[in-house]
Amino acid sequence: MSNTDSFIEEVSEEVRRDRLFRFFRKYGWIAILAVLGIVGGTAWSEWRASQERFAARELGDLLISSVEKDAIVDRIESLKAISASKSGGQAIRDFLLAAEQVRAGQISEALETLDAISSDGDLPEIYRDIASFKALVLPVDHLSIEERRLSFDSLGQSGGILQLLAIEQLAYIDIEIGDTAAAVEKLRTLYRNVDTGANLRQRARQAIIALGETVDQQLTSE
Repeated sequence: MSNTDSFIEEVSEEVRRDRLFRFFRKYGWIAILAVLGIVGGTAWSEWRASQERFAARELGDLLISSVEKDAIVDRIESLKAISASKSGGQAIRDFLLAAEQVRAGQISEALETLDAISSDGDLPEIYRDIASFKALVLPVDHLSIEERRLSFDSLGQSGGILQLLAIEQLAYIDIEIGDTAAAVEKLRTLYRNVDTGANLRQRARQAIIALGETVDQQLTSE
């Protein structure tokens, strides 16, 4: 390589360095802000996550402490005093509160508590459906037979365990109005369903026998 070529290459390299320096001097702050933003965002997300974990543990401790109280009145008052920051945590508190209110014979209060869950649009649908189901099986005549039937039919469309429990309740409504044949048909459907749990299957079998009917011989020989 000649001296001229070497000189030209050194000048070109110097020009490139000068351009790069000027580029960073002009736009480097953008890159710095981007890095700071990424680091800051990650730190903020971690802080928020840790705060949520702490709040969840604190809520869990309060709920456990409340339901472990000896007197039912104390359990109810303790649960009422708890306020969760998120709708999901509040729903869990309300489910526990409703259960204690039922045990205390406060059926109307339990119905109000469950209605608050079922009408909360911020909650997942399964929470609202469970609350609606629990409200429907409370020992209080706030709905007609036809209204209860329609409500259980609607809940049965959600599938899963609620669908099976809804069928059971529809069978009990059939019994209530004297339609034994329809009740037995629903109960047998429950008994034969592979997704039916052991307790529910046992209840269906007992109800069929109590109605003077039998399940299939193949099934009763278990």
